Amino acid sequence: MRPLERQAMALIAVTLVADQVSKELLLGYLLKVGAVVSVIDGFFRLVVVWNRGVSFGMLGGDRALPPWVLSAVAIAVCIALFIWLRRIERPLGGWGIGLVIGGAIGNVIDRARWGAVFDFADFHIGQWHWPAFNVADSAIVVGVGLMLIDSFIGERRRAP
Repeated sequence: MRPLERQAMALIAVTLVADQVSKELLLGYLLKVGAVVSVIDGFFRLVVVWNRGVSFGMLGGDRALPPWVLSAVAIAVCIALFIWLRRIERPLGGWGIGLVIGGAIGNVIDRARWGAVFDFADFHIGQWHWPAFNVADSAIVVGVGLMLIDSFIGERRRAP
């Protein structure tokens, strides 16, 4: 296994552990003290949100796809990303893939355990709320960002 692949695997493991430990601890805490805990008044709260859609609640609601469908799609994406990881040469892309795979697997575990993804971070200003999210969602967003940056850098290097 190449060093970049080992680094990506380490990111997958760290992301999974951080995601699952944070969810386990925060769900237990929030169910004990109340479903909403203000951390920074008017800006950040810990909440209990069961997301039946994809990241940030997209495709959720009354007609959400069954958890097994979303999990199957996530697993297929992880397989494709793993194949891409075996071919990629640049660190940012490899690290991004590791974060996305780790986050996707973390949310698949939630769907298998609870039938939905547990989201807990709620940022808001006044009535404006960013959709609640978790460590796995954050890893996916950062990972996609790294992959985009890597693609722009790679394209710039290839330009005449």
